[in-house]
Amino acid sequence: MPTDGKNQKQAIIADLLIRDVEIFDGSGDAPWQGSCAIADGRIISLSTAESRADTQPIRAKQEIDGSGFALAPGFIDIHTHDDMAVFDPKRMKAKLSQGVTTVVVGNCGISASPSPLARHSTLIPPLDLLGDNSSFRFTNVNDYMEALAAAASTVNVLPLVGHTVLRARAMDDLQLPASSSQLAAMQKDLSTALAAGMNGFSTGLAYPPAKAASTDEVLALAEVVADVDGLWTTHMRDERSGVVAAVAETIDIARRSGVRTLISHHKCCGEAAFGLSRTTLAMISKARDELRLDLDVYPYTASSTVLLQSFAMDSRKVTVSWSTPHPEMAGRDLDDIATEWGVDNISALEKLQPGGGIYHQMDDADLERIMAYPPALIGSDGLPNDMRPHPRLWGTFPRVLGHYARDRSLFLLQTAIAKMTSQSAETLGLNNRGKIATGMAADLVLFDPATIADRADYKSPDMPSAGISLVLVNGKPAWKNEALTGSGHGIVLRRDH
Repeated sequence: MPTDGKNQKQAIIADLLIRDVEIFDGSGDAPWQGSCAIADGRIISLSTAESRADTQPIRAKQEIDGSGFALAPGFIDIHTHDDMAVFDPKRMKAKLSQGVTTVVVGNCGISASPSPLARHSTLIPPLDLLGDNSSFRFTNVNDYMEALAAAASTVNVLPLVGHTVLRARAMDDLQLPASSSQLAAMQKDLSTALAAGMNGFSTGLAYPPAKAASTDEVLALAEVVADVDGLWTTHMRDERSGVVAAVAETIDIARRSGVRTLISHHKCCGEAAFGLSRTTLAMISKARDELRLDLDVYPYTASSTVLLQSFAMDSRKVTVSWSTPHPEMAGRDLDDIATEWGVDNISALEKLQPGGGIYHQMDDADLERIMAYPPALIGSDGLPNDMRPHPRLWGTFPRVLGHYARDRSLFLLQTAIAKMTSQSAETLGLNNRGKIATGMAADLVLFDPATIADRADYKSPDMPSAGISLVLVNGKPAWKNEALTGSGHGIVLRRDH
């Protein structure tokens, strides 16, 4: 007997259906087998193998058989220096090849706008981590935000404004504390940036141009951000033997200002600091009972930044990642360069500047303790302008999923995914990203959990990772079969997005 047409369920029309896939929804819960339908950049339907017969039929323009693969929300790189790299799709291959669909820029006190060049025509390290003077061509924040929107990046971009940039715009001598008038100028610049849609501000208090900033200076700026419920991210004043005091200062500022706070790339550098993560994590846990306080970490025991004597002296090994006067030394160890030049390491370091280095200076036990800490988020802190970058630029997220979750069993795969999706989205205030659920933005990554792995290392730092099959940004393919695909479909994630 023919079926009464009135009782037939109307089909859902989808742009893409990924069927029979293991779905890690980003919540940290166990995965489930099912299908995901996407239309107009959003997830419009989810079904399990058991419920499929009871759901509306789906007619999709394209179908993908997800058998043997895992589907997760697109990874959020909560700590990057991609401020200018996002304008060049080829440079974002480093992120899309890992499954990253959203990057947070403007970290460590360094942002591409507003430009510091009106007062300082020569870039002060570490601002040169973003590039040369052309990287600071945006006189004001609105120019940068408009350029980002017009560029249609291959990933979503969430921008912060940098404290060191604000100092450089307000002060001639950055080795001094700010005067009341200079602080007022910084507060005005910060308010303008927040009004333009920037999501908060960052500090890089360990760097020479910001070291002289007092706790009260940072507090006064944090209060401006707190007034609009923005985010403060901080490369703390000390990540070495003074890391406990630096965490205490961070908690003090967070408590007095009420600002949402994120400790950037939390680590304990140098042998004198080994083991101090037990103390810092206990402090953070206690503070989280009353404050909105988070932290991120990258999965390596080497750091990377500009060449600094204090960093080099605490390191087992230093590798040059770039040098303006001696570009031929990129990839060489400082010990070997010094021997070749017949000088000591500090003299060689001075001769190489301006430049950058990779510092092997952390302990595996501290790293794994911080990574396993349940609230810890994942960020790469990659430096896309380095000639020979730290492998974290290309390998961070698959390294967490492959090496630490699958191979070392530091945590479950669903836990690792939550650290780089829903937990990061919550910290950033992104209500429509970071989870696989109906109505959410279709930022998605399809990968093989058995083979996902980082291939970038210190000898070959720009190798794409294995196991990433497909990356969707706002429902459109951005990475497929180990290659960039299509036009940019990323958007600028402004405050109150």
